[in-house]
Amino acid sequence: MKQLGEHAIVIGASMGGLLAARALSDFYTIVTVLERDAFPAADTPRKGVPQGRHTHGLLARGSAVIEEFFPGFNAEVVAQSGGLIGDVANDVIWIGHNVRLANGPSDLTGLIASRPVLEGHLRRRLLGLPNVRAMQNCAVQGLATDPARKSVTGVRACVDGRSEETIVADLVIDATGRGSSGAAWLQALGYAPPADEKVEIGICYMTRTYRRRPTDLDGQHGIVVAGSAPNWRNGVMLAQENDTWIVSTGGYLGDDAPDDDQGFLAYLATLPTMEIHDVVARAEPLTDYRRYRYVSSLRRRYERLARFPKNYLAFGDAICSFNPVYGQGMTVAAEEALTLHRCLRAGSTDLARRFFGAAAKIVDIPWDIAVGNDLRNPHVEGARPPMLRFINWYIGKLHLAARHDSTLANAFLKVVNLMMPPSSLLSPAIVRRVWQGNRRPGRFIPPRAIEGQAP
Repeated sequence: MKQLGEHAIVIGASMGGLLAARALSDFYTIVTVLERDAFPAADTPRKGVPQGRHTHGLLARGSAVIEEFFPGFNAEVVAQSGGLIGDVANDVIWIGHNVRLANGPSDLTGLIASRPVLEGHLRRRLLGLPNVRAMQNCAVQGLATDPARKSVTGVRACVDGRSEETIVADLVIDATGRGSSGAAWLQALGYAPPADEKVEIGICYMTRTYRRRPTDLDGQHGIVVAGSAPNWRNGVMLAQENDTWIVSTGGYLGDDAPDDDQGFLAYLATLPTMEIHDVVARAEPLTDYRRYRYVSSLRRRYERLARFPKNYLAFGDAICSFNPVYGQGMTVAAEEALTLHRCLRAGSTDLARRFFGAAAKIVDIPWDIAVGNDLRNPHVEGARPPMLRFINWYIGKLHLAARHDSTLANAFLKVVNLMMPPSSLLSPAIVRRVWQGNRRPGRFIPPRAIEGQAP
């Protein structure tokens, strides 16, 4: 690959930051990842990843991209840490619109492991590259700039509590997540901040880890329950390393799950299946209850800025953070890293405009999926144009037909796993199967009441 500079900096050693650094490593002599935390000696949660103790999902597309950047990654996580590789469509139970989708073999290969394990393996693989290094306990205070050239020249940072110093770089990437100071940094340099888009969802979920038995869930790797009427509560239970389950459940806009055994079980009993409840009722708990709150999905429209400094990019959750119950964040970061690599292959000229434009197209699909589904809940505020209402009605009909049609279920899960665009669900072949699956009255009525289907 053509070398574009001597030094590149990534601020933040999150999954997104690590993947961004991997993309940069093919184009810069040295890549430095700056992290406020100290890395744990073992694969355990760290302070800078508030969701690290909660359920995570690496979608099939994310797994494939990471494997492309780090060949053998999936097998390594399985062999060294006890992760699981499986068929996303056949080894996991999916319930949406109060309907259980038919399982069936697919080409959707997923990797299941805890967030600390995924991040730990990714960090070790990255830092095993000869030109990548990390600086821990490094608090970035702001950007270093050259006003005459309207460019970023590095960062101002305090390392190990020492006085502020300047670390010079040819490119700086902000991968500090949802709480990024990027907008303030831009304003301090005389640039307009990006416009924000927010959808207030008030998601809160409670998480606990349990001992997993081989007979639990009939040997399946997990179950995912998307919130639907009447109570809009969601739940997920995924197999983890060391023969454990991680279980999370919660609701919208203050409908929190209790943090006591009786209340937690009662909450799980309100889901449209008793499968998670029944496993938890007899399983040995291994951790305390942990709560996580997420106020709103947030998108920063960097691609719409007319002016932007050279040699600086925002990345991952610093651009967009989604309702976490859909498990999209790590996969979107992987896609952005792949796009960054492609942009860098074309050179560094006009990099921000090219990258932000391409990243916006990546974000559009998961944003529409997450926000569109959240807006099915009548208590979530937001515009519901006729097309959105039609799509949500149609997806409900698809779920009804997919109860006994694994082809439809697989088509839907390819979209959920970001392997195919949502438009693929409107192909003539899929529409025909949806229509056929809804022809016979009563054939596809689920065991519990389905939300109203009228747009």
